[in-house]
Amino acid sequence: MTILAIDQGTTTTRAVLVGPDGGTRIVASLPHRQIHPAPGHVEHDPEELIRNLRSCLDAARAAGAPFAVGIDNQGESCLAWDAVTGEAISPVLVWQDDRTRDVVDRLRADGAEDMVLARAGLPLDPYFSASKLAWILREIPAARRLAGQGRLRLGTTDAFFRDRLTGRFETDVTTASRTALMNLDSCDWDPELCRLFGVPIEALPPIGPSTGDFGALAGTGLRLTASLVDQQASLYGHGCRQAGDGKITFGTGGFALVVTDRRMAAGRDGPLPTIAWQKAGEAPVHALEGGVYCAASAVNWAQGLGLFAGHDDISAFDGAPATLDGPVFVPALAGLACPHWDRRARGAWLGLGLDTGPRRMMQALLEGVALSMAGVVAVIARHQSLAHPIPIDGGMAANGYFCRMLADCLERPVIVSDEPELTAVGTAALAAEAAGVTVATPRRGRRIDPRPLPPGLRARFDAARAAVQAFAAAG
Repeated sequence: MTILAIDQGTTTTRAVLVGPDGGTRIVASLPHRQIHPAPGHVEHDPEELIRNLRSCLDAARAAGAPFAVGIDNQGESCLAWDAVTGEAISPVLVWQDDRTRDVVDRLRADGAEDMVLARAGLPLDPYFSASKLAWILREIPAARRLAGQGRLRLGTTDAFFRDRLTGRFETDVTTASRTALMNLDSCDWDPELCRLFGVPIEALPPIGPSTGDFGALAGTGLRLTASLVDQQASLYGHGCRQAGDGKITFGTGGFALVVTDRRMAAGRDGPLPTIAWQKAGEAPVHALEGGVYCAASAVNWAQGLGLFAGHDDISAFDGAPATLDGPVFVPALAGLACPHWDRRARGAWLGLGLDTGPRRMMQALLEGVALSMAGVVAVIARHQSLAHPIPIDGGMAANGYFCRMLADCLERPVIVSDEPELTAVGTAALAAEAAGVTVATPRRGRRIDPRPLPPGLRARFDAARAAVQAFAAAG
């Protein structure tokens, strides 16, 4: 008995078969284009994503028909499409996209943030879907025309996938909680939030649990039984079930997520209260989340600049951390997330000298991501005590220097997971439960205990981050 997990991420769509013991086998991994039509704009082609999803389903069937299917999604990425034809009428506006920054700034200046925090649990930020969906309605004539005809559908990518693949226009509560349009207490669309952003509530999909019988995937004979955000799927895959259990995933961005025993209050400078998952027939499980927008994407960007050739070149460094007495890197290439929420900030190396070479710059880059994540975890820990140690996964978890630096910066042990596909494991485990079977989610990995950070290192990084924000504020 195997379960198919489709991990529809920011850069690839992956089909992973997961066995009862939690073992994984990748049967397809398909990249898709990253489209940057203007500075700060990040788009995907929705039809390319659909083609890749179908290819993943075909590959899984060819490898042996799975018992059930789960799909995890990018979270905040969203689009519009025609309710009658199913045809997308906009690109996917990716979670990294900040084209609505000025609109969000105006809402904040008008004093709207308190209401959004109270109702949605989220600060005003173009990261979330609401302002992007409103942008589609304002800027794309076909969206306005379809809205007038009652044919417009607006939603996150999961709703588009489910509509096209199962014929059911639905979303789940974890994904809806990332839009800034869902009331976090009622777990339903909030009319006042929809009015504030200018998103017609009637164009949004019904919100349901993360597991259940979500229908047959057309032409496959397979049934969809789980659908949720990728970070929440990873949390489940790590075996996190109790309040204080958490994990950090370092993919395109770096995201920490921790289970809480209740719905936490939101603040302008704190982590995000969100939904971890909701199983069919059960109450939602709550969590706190905080992230660094650019993690592996910063490493890949630097590789594209020619600063290193292969990942083995940046897995070990001699001597003291670069941040202590050399260059300092602030990984704000797409802005600063929790706890600063400053999308105008941009990444920078500070402290460059004529003696600074590519290796030293890369050492600083890895340290900058680790120090940024340490700041995220510290602010989460002020709201929810954390279990020890913290498990980590994702592409950057393969870098020995980064993992060592992360443990030191966190001042707590980390477990580097032996399983690289924990997002898929979590998706599969939830899909399996909904289908009446079980997939194990064991915690296995290498433990790294922290060492004391050199005095002054953290202060030097904080000064660089403040300088980046000051530069952005100066226009």
